[in-house]
Amino acid sequence: MKMEDIAKLANVSKSAVSIALSGKPGISEDTRTRILKIVKDSGYLPRSMIKADKFYSLTKTLRFVACTNSGIVLEQYYKQPFFMELIHHIEEQCRVRGYSLFFSSVTTDHLEDAMETMETEHESNGIILLGTNLTPEQIQLIAKKQPNLVVLDTCLETLNMNFIVMNNVMGAYQAGRYLLELGHKKIGYVQSNSRMYNFDSRKRGFLQALEEDKLTVDTAHYFEVSPTVVTAQHEFIHKITELRDDLPTALFCECDYIAISVIKALNELGIRVPQDISIVGFDNIQESTIISPELTTVHVEKGTIAELAVSKLLDMIEHGDTVKIKSLIDTQLVIRKSCSPVTVKETDAAAL
Repeated sequence: MKMEDIAKLANVSKSAVSIALSGKPGISEDTRTRILKIVKDSGYLPRSMIKADKFYSLTKTLRFVACTNSGIVLEQYYKQPFFMELIHHIEEQCRVRGYSLFFSSVTTDHLEDAMETMETEHESNGIILLGTNLTPEQIQLIAKKQPNLVVLDTCLETLNMNFIVMNNVMGAYQAGRYLLELGHKKIGYVQSNSRMYNFDSRKRGFLQALEEDKLTVDTAHYFEVSPTVVTAQHEFIHKITELRDDLPTALFCECDYIAISVIKALNELGIRVPQDISIVGFDNIQESTIISPELTTVHVEKGTIAELAVSKLLDMIEHGDTVKIKSLIDTQLVIRKSCSPVTVKETDAAAL
């Protein structure tokens, strides 16, 4: 590939390519970044590239690593709304700081070999790891390959590493208190059939809210479903049908996908939301405003998580920061239309 080819791909002049490669001023940073990315992807490396690499390092890349499994982080995780929104914010934070972001998806079964291959073929300056459902040993293995590491979506307090996660306990506690304020006492809990740090923390926060009013979730009002589908799930429908004479008046769902699935199942059964059962979710994905009724949920500050992750990583890369952090990002309850106060019609709803 020649310099003229680079210019055509970047839609700039040949002189702009020359300026980008020499590291001299005269073009915008966006243009320079675009040109250098094309140069790197094409393998074109003229002698002048030494200067460009020195001043506008082509190795200014961060890697986003997702370890897929059969439970929470699916192979096409990037299509799941929560992860899709989070990745968008991370990409934007990298862009404004002059870094490229590479995506790598590996299965947990071949983690060590995959990490070795990734960092050998294209070494990154640092890694943002989607730590959902990973063990301490798996996270430590990745840290050995790349010590500039920030882990998202989980928090292991005993590891000397950087973790950034939403305040799951607080969010679920907020949801629980809201349902109690609406007068609900017979509250059910819809949990994921795959467990992880976030879900376990949410369960703890929700039960804490109920305990303050000396309430608990009845054993019959615990439900278990898949957290990665948004269709009505047979297991939930079957159990709700069996409880027709003893329905809870409200349900807390461990994530929005579960909440949307639950609303669809209840609609199929002719059980009205929120008139018969109020529903609260967690994550505030975009789909929560599309479902009918719009979902009351816990908002997660995905943009703040992304900003902190990239900033911490760059502090390590550019300034040699060695202090490790465990950051909890507080949540906010978003009240929409899927919840209503308990009324005198509660007994009528239980008799449906």
